[in-house]
Amino acid sequence: MKKKIFSSAAALAIALGGLSTVHADENQIKINDKYNTPSYIIEKWEMPPKLTLSKKKVTEEEIALSYLEYQKDKLKLKGNMKNHFKVVDTQKDKETGTSHLRLVEHQNGVPIYGSEQTISITDNQEVTAFFGEVVPQEHKENLDTSPSIDAAQAESKVNQAIEDKIGEVKAYDADPKAELYLFDKEGDFHLTYLVKASTSNPAPGYWHYFVDASNGEIIESFNAIDNVTAFGEGVLGDKKKFEVTKDNNSYYLYDGTRGDGIHTFNALNLDPNLFNLLSQIFGYHGDEITSNHKFFSDPAAVDAQAHAADVYDYYEETFNRDSFDDEGARLISSVHVGDGWNNAAWNGVQMMYGDGDGDTFIPFSGALDVIGHELTHAVTDRSADLVYQYEPGALNESFSDILGAMVDRDDWLMGEDIYTPDIEGDALRSLEDPASIPNPLNPEEGYPDHYSKLYTGELDNGGVHVNSSINNKAAHLLSEGGTHYDVEVEGIGRKATEQIYYRALTKYLTPTSDFSMMRQAAIQSAIDIYGENSQQTISVKQAYDAVGVK
Repeated sequence: MKKKIFSSAAALAIALGGLSTVHADENQIKINDKYNTPSYIIEKWEMPPKLTLSKKKVTEEEIALSYLEYQKDKLKLKGNMKNHFKVVDTQKDKETGTSHLRLVEHQNGVPIYGSEQTISITDNQEVTAFFGEVVPQEHKENLDTSPSIDAAQAESKVNQAIEDKIGEVKAYDADPKAELYLFDKEGDFHLTYLVKASTSNPAPGYWHYFVDASNGEIIESFNAIDNVTAFGEGVLGDKKKFEVTKDNNSYYLYDGTRGDGIHTFNALNLDPNLFNLLSQIFGYHGDEITSNHKFFSDPAAVDAQAHAADVYDYYEETFNRDSFDDEGARLISSVHVGDGWNNAAWNGVQMMYGDGDGDTFIPFSGALDVIGHELTHAVTDRSADLVYQYEPGALNESFSDILGAMVDRDDWLMGEDIYTPDIEGDALRSLEDPASIPNPLNPEEGYPDHYSKLYTGELDNGGVHVNSSINNKAAHLLSEGGTHYDVEVEGIGRKATEQIYYRALTKYLTPTSDFSMMRQAAIQSAIDIYGENSQQTISVKQAYDAVGVK
């Protein structure tokens, strides 16, 4: 369940390598064996006075670059840090006064795919945290950054590849976009165009293609849309209140009171692939759903509209976030996609809901946690952008499960309302007791609840849906407490837990973050909000000890 899924036949070869940790007084550093550079550094660092004498006030970007200069031996870089890094975003934390800068490493102005960093700077101009993966000088200094083909040629190549895979694409949900990146393919860097394209028809897709900029060959690709195939129990018949718009004598499922609006359409049972294509190319979302009075008789549409508003309100009220992009983006939903389609998906543009086959699933829009899960993938896209494979992909799935459960509030199950309507009490996943749910990659076992049980195969993009349960269990223990694998955890409640995980996702994690980095990001987030010696910080450490993540 998610907005993005990779094709299992097109897995990205991203090996994070082993990690080791060094503790020195209050300072902490995690070294990644792939490049032997830091994955994170926790310390307190101030710019030397000689660097600030010439100015009354230095900028946060100057502080960040000076810090990277200070750490350049560890990062294995040479020369001016402006030639290696670019600040792409700065977020000011109103509660703590801390600024969180997001940077991307580049070579000759070309960004390195997945090599992003975050640096935290207090209002006293003190650096307290660095997260990310840095590619050392020796691995990039002789790379060719001059393309032999242009973006239009790369886009044309991808258009043909997509049509070869799913059939003729009459319209994309949004125009395909090509951007230059240096891409690590099995240890060798290639200058590539990353082309992203969203389709609804003839198949749902949020396509990512890496096209070699020297010869036009496609060297990697994946479909970053996730099809929900294991939820059920349908539209429940409970009464809902939601906002609509009246035009003359008709009422429309459009809520203009939240951001740029919440809008629900009827896909008229169009084939999912065709609908996805029409959505992305022509901006087609289906027919308007109207009523001659304030009562709407389509249960799937009612739930889609009401639940999207619930998720919007949750993010705004809990995190002061304005829609998934924090800029009020319109939330678009289309119900009745396909004929008995057992799926729900975020395709990079909108939500798509199938009606289910009536046996395994009922209409997917009937589950609030499903909608919370899917729209959280959109939030992840606009923040940490966790690569959807192996441990980063498992974290991507886990954040959607955790925050989807927080939106729902009722329990720690995922998808129980729409999954197998004739079977009472089951669910797709359990955050409280992962092992109680059969593991789809090995039905004789439950989902893993400890890092020692990590799935290490290639299926499911390296087990993104299965291994997510390890981080899910940590979140449940953090909230509710308990003893797990002989480690006792003192619970801190849902409200503190959701704040810690949201902060870790949006302030610290980067595309290639693994479980170890997740642990440290959660610790740092707890310190930011509650203090270094707080119970919340202690409990984070206990929770990750309990699931075997160091």
